[in-house]
Amino acid sequence: MGTQFGVFEMGMNHAGEIDALTRKVRPHVALITTIAPAHIENLGSEEAIADAKAEIFRGLEQGGIAIIPADGPHFARLRAAALLVRAEVVSFGRADHADVRLLDAVAAPGGGSLVTIDMGDRRLCYTVAAPGEHWVINSLAVMAAVRAAGGDLGAAGLALGELAGLKGRGARTEIATPDGGTALLIDESYNANPASMAATLAQLGATPAKRRIAVLGAMKELGDHGPAMHAELAVPLAAAAVDQAILVGDEMGALADELGKSAGGVLGKAMPFAHCLDTAAAIAALADLGLESGDVILVKGSNSVGLGKLVEALTRDKG
Repeated sequence: MGTQFGVFEMGMNHAGEIDALTRKVRPHVALITTIAPAHIENLGSEEAIADAKAEIFRGLEQGGIAIIPADGPHFARLRAAALLVRAEVVSFGRADHADVRLLDAVAAPGGGSLVTIDMGDRRLCYTVAAPGEHWVINSLAVMAAVRAAGGDLGAAGLALGELAGLKGRGARTEIATPDGGTALLIDESYNANPASMAATLAQLGATPAKRRIAVLGAMKELGDHGPAMHAELAVPLAAAAVDQAILVGDEMGALADELGKSAGGVLGKAMPFAHCLDTAAAIAALADLGLESGDVILVKGSNSVGLGKLVEALTRDKG
């Protein structure tokens, strides 16, 4: 049986890179999931990041469809870039003007979310297995892309209900603890930027736990914005009611300074933390802390920090 569909991920950290890739792939459907300050060191601003991502529309086949996020400040910019190449534009999100609009999302009994969306001529209800608001919004983009490509929306809904988190991108694993119980490990070690850090910390805060432990690695390619963006993570850390933070990498020094300030102000109270220069030190810090039954451990950072090794150390006995 021949292949009916192909999905290609196009990455970049400089302007012009997606332009070259999209002209080789020649997609019929081009999707931008979000605009966040990843790679801002090289691109300078979120507007420049939006422009660089919008290069994907230049390779669209004639009559192609551009799928863009309706929420946020860059909608008009992305829409204009798509219309410039005469693409059909389909938007997704919470906004009233979204073509694929989120109507409702509630916690599903077995975890994840029960999602209801409006696609204009129909409403769909399906389950997203992975927990978190960001997965809900991503599912709207999936449904928009499936419909644009002529795929089976029912099959897509079933797949979203069965899709577990991937290694480094949300995988959840029960690990044994010394007291004879289990702790939950959330593996987000593959990548990190300020937006994804905030979203994942919110997910951690919504996860029932005896203790919430956040192992956070440095966010790379932020340039001069880096210190402020790392320090600002103190707010979502506090909102998630994190009990212990383990910060990894030189860039995390700004967050360590913020957490080290006297109690009061935006945080309300001091948060216990350890600042480690590398993954080996973080593994040692986590061992010193000791895991207990009922703990939830979030591991997230840019891939180059190497927190995947920490995840491997925690899951080594899983086989």
